[in-house]
Amino acid sequence: MRLRALVAALLLGLASGPAVAQDDLSMGQVRSPILTIDVDRLVAETRYGQRLGQDLKTQEEALAAENRRIEAELTAEESSLTERRPTMEVAAFRAEAEAFDAKVQRIRAEQDAKEQALSGAVNEGRTEFLNAATPVLAQLMIDRGAAVILQRRDVFLGASLIDITDEAVAAIDAQLGDGRTRGGEAVPDSSGEEAPAPRPGGAAGPGTQDD
Repeated sequence: MRLRALVAALLLGLASGPAVAQDDLSMGQVRSPILTIDVDRLVAETRYGQRLGQDLKTQEEALAAENRRIEAELTAEESSLTERRPTMEVAAFRAEAEAFDAKVQRIRAEQDAKEQALSGAVNEGRTEFLNAATPVLAQLMIDRGAAVILQRRDVFLGASLIDITDEAVAAIDAQLGDGRTRGGEAVPDSSGEEAPAPRPGGAAGPGTQDD
């Protein structure tokens, strides 16, 4: 009798399951403990990510312009030294040439450091964005009744209905704006303050797990 009851319960569960799934599908969603998201699209398509990208592009263009200016100045200085060489004492020319070489090496090191800092700013900007977006994503996960959000590129096979990228882009735009504004209003300076936690049922941040 116990085995018969278990089989009956299993069959009942199988019979009722598709009806629930159909309700979810009719709403364009599927109830799943696992959701996926395309982080690259979040960065590229949200106002926040686009603003960070534009800021970075502005810095890159400024550095490129500075490099061109410095190159022109050094080229002119080198040409001047070359033109004056026939009229200079050997020792004087050697001293000026060595000073010029040292100047070139110093400037090159300075500009290389700026380029490295700019490269680091790419990762820093992405980290800033993800830290700001995490509470928004956590709330979407809670609202969907899910337990985890995975990077879409890390999923070998999955239904497209568990991808919440479009929904996340809209939510991040609505709640964070471009990162300087939130819901059309300026974001207050929160330096030294803790970020607000998501509503009950909170989630661990990217790459972390609950104990």
